[in-house]
Amino acid sequence: MADESTPEPTPASGSPSRRSLIGWGGAGLALGAAVAGGGVAVATRGGDGPRTVNAAETGAAVAFHGAHQAGVATPVQDRLHFAAFDVKTTDRAVLVQLLKDWTRAAERMTAGLEVGEGTDGKIAEAPPDDTGEALGLPPSRLTVTIGFGPSLFERAEFGLTDARPEALVELPKFPGDNLDAARSGGDLCIQACADDPQVAVHAIRNLARIGFGKVSIRWSQLGFGKTSSTTPEAHTPRNMMGFKDGTRNIAGTDTAGLADHVWVSAEDGPAWLAGGSYLVARRIRMHIETWDRASLREQEDIMGRTKVEGAPIGRQKEHDEPHLKSLRPDSHVRLAHPDSNNGARMLRRGYSFTDGTDGLGRLDAGLFFIAYQKDVRDAFIPVQRRLARHDALMEYLQHVGSAVFVVPPGVTGRDDWWGRSLFESTKEA
Repeated sequence: MADESTPEPTPASGSPSRRSLIGWGGAGLALGAAVAGGGVAVATRGGDGPRTVNAAETGAAVAFHGAHQAGVATPVQDRLHFAAFDVKTTDRAVLVQLLKDWTRAAERMTAGLEVGEGTDGKIAEAPPDDTGEALGLPPSRLTVTIGFGPSLFERAEFGLTDARPEALVELPKFPGDNLDAARSGGDLCIQACADDPQVAVHAIRNLARIGFGKVSIRWSQLGFGKTSSTTPEAHTPRNMMGFKDGTRNIAGTDTAGLADHVWVSAEDGPAWLAGGSYLVARRIRMHIETWDRASLREQEDIMGRTKVEGAPIGRQKEHDEPHLKSLRPDSHVRLAHPDSNNGARMLRRGYSFTDGTDGLGRLDAGLFFIAYQKDVRDAFIPVQRRLARHDALMEYLQHVGSAVFVVPPGVTGRDDWWGRSLFESTKEA
């Protein structure tokens, strides 16, 4: 739950919120008690007095504070801007201050407020604190999530080497990988998700601006059309191949499933990581033109599901339990199913992407795969190894970008900041 002693940011004098600028249908908004990472209940005022609505229905603010970072189990938004950063500074104190500054900025942006003094700065001769492109837009359920890459722990100047979790391993090269180093790795990552692409881009842009000279963007990815859902009662989204994706995804309300497969406990790893998770990001290029020439029967046999309903082959409804032995041995559903992988499960929140065309006129499109898990050694690595070796779908896919990050626990109060538990656990004596 949100820390009641440390309320979410409220509009400061002279710093109007984006919501107040548009009037939001004439209704004011009070940021109330909310659950970080879930469907957020927000109080609104209308002609009939206060009522409670769900943030997923209104585009309202998602609580920033909580035991876990928002943007993991949170209901998946429509748009993504994901960025990996290289740390340029060699000064630990400078990096710590940047994380504090980023935290304060993220608090404000997720609440629908401008960064710092806002767009209308007090000093006309200086750049404003906020770049301004989100003025007039609602919070759009913006969440901002941070992760730390293996390379950050290898930087001796930051003193984090002994705090690196055992589960933060470099991903192996899988069969068929054609990874571009310029689209892989990173010391830090920021995942910004929102229902408005401009709100998500605004978040990354302003954090990059705050980090100028201290960090630089290594690579980034825009995404649209969520390909997985953490709200099972909602309509299952489709990927660029036209099939429903994420039917068996872990629900954001599945407390037991999240505890078993997503959140790291104090018993699972270093104490500083309790409440955190691990993130795998993969840029997967789809050979769209080749796929579009495959027959419907071939597509469905490869997937192991019907295209329209999304039912397992031989069943009637999408959520019917598949009979794995009746599916093709190389079908995606059979190979990816937890029963084929010692019960391994991940919380997926990937997005489709299209980045123009390549030099041969083919669509550069596919899936930006994002998955959260308790331990990549027990989840993503063995599952992907099986898929890469045996999945018939791999004929139509190629993994071209890859990264893994450890996701620290949430920010629990106004004096807390991203990575505080890690850096305070490694203070020099």
